[in-house]
Amino acid sequence: MAEFAIVAAFLQASVRLGVPLALAALGETLSERAGVINIGLEGSIVAGALAGALGALATGSPALGVLCGAAAGGGVALIFALFVVLLSTDQIITGTAITLGGLGFTAVVYQSRFGVTGTALSLPTLDAWSVPLLSRLPLIGSAFFEQAPTAYLAYLAAPALWWLLFRTRWGLEIRAVGEDPDAAAAAGVSVRLLRVVTTVVAGAAAGVAGAHLALAHTGTFTEGMSAGKGFIAIAVVVLGRWNPPLVLLAALLFGAASALQFLMQTLGLDVGYQLFLAFPYLLTLAALAGWVGRARAPAALALPWPRDGG
Repeated sequence: MAEFAIVAAFLQASVRLGVPLALAALGETLSERAGVINIGLEGSIVAGALAGALGALATGSPALGVLCGAAAGGGVALIFALFVVLLSTDQIITGTAITLGGLGFTAVVYQSRFGVTGTALSLPTLDAWSVPLLSRLPLIGSAFFEQAPTAYLAYLAAPALWWLLFRTRWGLEIRAVGEDPDAAAAAGVSVRLLRVVTTVVAGAAAGVAGAHLALAHTGTFTEGMSAGKGFIAIAVVVLGRWNPPLVLLAALLFGAASALQFLMQTLGLDVGYQLFLAFPYLLTLAALAGWVGRARAPAALALPWPRDGG
């Protein structure tokens, strides 16, 4: 029974750590399918975490905090989209600036609100929802079906996005814009509008991921608490082959990689936990280098449109 409890705890930690990655990566899948890679995803996540925390403190409602987080993440992504879509700036450089700006701006707001040394916040948190019957399944029940509402949002978003991308006209237009924007424009598709909308939606999803970190995962906010999750989410999209259900599975895999440290400590193995802290980042490098299987990105990913910048 002890082994059973250890495995159950490992699965719980895997899901808990994988959910914010899944939320951010599923949104990023949508924007990358339209040809926009948002390196500034980290900025949306940390902005969503701070806005979620402030919103929950102001209203006393963690649900409203999540909405504030989504709005903040979408707002950050809108700034990114205005530059890369309307002004045709380089997506990588602009995204890097957005990430650094987001981390710096949230630190300034946090310190101006709670002082230079900061305050240990205690936030109203999202209660876990137990799915009847499913939450009683042995081993996996509590791990997958006794989670915060934002976890179920990730579960539902994966098949919904798959249906949107591969079974609707709007999804066909998004994929066409990501593959050949000139042809899509010739067919009457508004390339710039689609790219702005999908980027903002992706930013809002990243904001929800940040709010989840603050209101469901930790119950507090700290500066830089996104801790590279935006970059890992981009690797998750690659590992998931730009296919939403696979992206969800890849996010849970990264969550499991992060949870290994807790499993090793539970088992009492004489291995430095720092080694396991690095494991998700090593997996990120492997995914981006194509060591876990080659994947073909949308042909127009990260390319400005029109190409002459006009």
